[in-house]
Amino acid sequence: MSQAAQIRDFNRFYTQTIGVLTDHYLGQRRPLAEARVLFEIGTEGSDVRDIRARLRLDSGYMSRLLRGLESAGLVETQPSPDDSRVRLARLTDLGLSELDELNARATTVAAELLEPLNTSMQTELLEAMAVIKRHLRLATVELCVIDPGAPDARESLACYAAELAVRFPEGYRPEALLSATEAREPLGVFVVARESGRVVGCGVLRTLSDRPAEIRHLWVHAAARGIGLGRQLVTELERQALKRGLTMIRLDTHRVLTEAINLYRSAGYAQVAAYDDNPHAHLWFEKSLLGEHLQ
Repeated sequence: MSQAAQIRDFNRFYTQTIGVLTDHYLGQRRPLAEARVLFEIGTEGSDVRDIRARLRLDSGYMSRLLRGLESAGLVETQPSPDDSRVRLARLTDLGLSELDELNARATTVAAELLEPLNTSMQTELLEAMAVIKRHLRLATVELCVIDPGAPDARESLACYAAELAVRFPEGYRPEALLSATEAREPLGVFVVARESGRVVGCGVLRTLSDRPAEIRHLWVHAAARGIGLGRQLVTELERQALKRGLTMIRLDTHRVLTEAINLYRSAGYAQVAAYDDNPHAHLWFEKSLLGEHLQ
């Protein structure tokens, strides 16, 4: 059986097991799609755009689902007080009651799936599910080359600078970021990572004056760490370097960024002497891409 066939077989088995194909999901009066929208709105409400992005639904289908839930008296939508173009969805008291019932039933179904298994099997199953989720999350992250002046680029760099301002004992100011010109063709390339439409990472590759490439501003959102996205960004930046005929990559990092240091070393970067006077750098690394064949 091919790998794709194995995934399809698992999907068919699992969707049948948890009953997602019925019009009465978890024994309620509505199908899974409507129930999932209730889950996503949650007790605090949510931006309709965010719900649509998380569920990967087109706007027409999302509107139909919301109209059905509004007609049932479960959901109310209204413009955001901050931006009239943004619609906010909230659960009514009836909707909150149904969400409580859905959560209770879902918990019961999950417990019933685990109950026949012994402790060892339960642990093995849960660990396997964690691995599946981690790998599938990484598989769905989209890496794109964008202009460094684009909104997603500015957002990711602002998050990067804000995090370093907290983590670095000496602080960090946005003025230390590369200029858009340095991160733009032909001198550089800006890569952004998006998950369900949201920015969750970025990285810049720029060309130094003596022709090595340099990785700068590598950042992964805290919510997306631990799935391998940092390594994927590094690999993509290396691929971009090879496309440009650059076979030597350098980078520097701060001593407090231990996870970044471990990432670079595991990716084949060797520590070298300082090659710049970056006030936030304590370690410098280098890697030759000669002989590399990156997909």
